[in-house]
Amino acid sequence: MQVWDPDRYAAHARFVSDLGAPVVELLDPRPGERVLDVGCGDGALTEKLLEAGCRVVAIDASEAQVRAARRRGLDARVADVTALDFEGEFDAAFSNAVLHWIRDPDAALAAIHRALAPGGRLVAELGGHGCVASVRAAFGEVLARRGIEAERLNPWYFPTAEEYGERLAANGFDVDSIRLFPRLTPLPSDVTDWLETFAQPYLAGVPDGERPAVLIEMREQLDPVLGTPDGGWVADYVRLRFAATRRD
Repeated sequence: MQVWDPDRYAAHARFVSDLGAPVVELLDPRPGERVLDVGCGDGALTEKLLEAGCRVVAIDASEAQVRAARRRGLDARVADVTALDFEGEFDAAFSNAVLHWIRDPDAALAAIHRALAPGGRLVAELGGHGCVASVRAAFGEVLARRGIEAERLNPWYFPTAEEYGERLAANGFDVDSIRLFPRLTPLPSDVTDWLETFAQPYLAGVPDGERPAVLIEMREQLDPVLGTPDGGWVADYVRLRFAATRRD
């Protein structure tokens, strides 16, 4: 199970919202628009929408992150994106680095479609095909040595542009733009901090006493691939960014 801690997120994952600025630009938020922020986290990007003059409802599945967003003065609510109860209420929906965590993408897209008014925009970025391939390969090897099948613990859905475009169309959207691109991303701290922040479902599949050893082995495995000459780390992200419009 993936659990989000706002303090850990701020320390080791602030780059996620910092790198979301181009997604906000693609949304092109307009004053007075009613916008649904799908997966707001602690609300750092949601604030940008408010600064643009939008009326924003922010949702997240994490109660802790919603509390952090509310401390910013946001209208943040705990909600499951696959089971939204909004009907035609929003001019636009926005999502950054969230939809790859949703194991039922069609249910999520159908719920967002219902939440939008006809002609409403959906602009989002998520992990795409090939994202953190080095991390997933390393988990495969490290966990296999313990008789654990890593793929059954994989929490992520990283689609191709073609696949996700087809899902958007099947759920009532016209795709305005969609592209897949690599984005090698510098990490603010050690790769083990990234693993403990983002890869908890893999670690949860390991007995408690073995997790420190798994982290050490993962670090050793990843160092030649993701370590930098100055002792830092990068993540081999691949992003899928798109803009779509709800059909009437």
